[in-house]
Amino acid sequence: MTEQATLAIWRGSDPQSGRWETHEVPFEPGQSVLDGLRWIRVNRDPTLAIRFSCINANACKECMIELDGKTVYACTARLEPRAMKLAPLSNKRLVRDLVTEIAPPGERFA
Repeated sequence: MTEQATLAIWRGSDPQSGRWETHEVPFEPGQSVLDGLRWIRVNRDPTLAIRFSCINANACKECMIELDGKTVYACTARLEPRAMKLAPLSNKRLVRDLVTEIAPPGERFA
């Protein structure tokens, strides 16, 4: 039997009316939390909103989320075979699901 990681993910576009969804993800040592989120998008729910830009070093910090209440980069945080709680950044404006507004105000399109 394959080990599993259980990801409880905050979903929605309104901080007051969002909900938690739980997904079981196959676990392999060395995987990142971002690997788990991408697995969910491909295999379970393509509507999950996440942001990442790993191919472009100038766009780093796009995958920041809160993991068990601590701010982390989803690309460097390690997936573990346990229950993990993933939420959007609490100090940023929520866009949807795990995506928050991270661009400085002067760099945003109107």
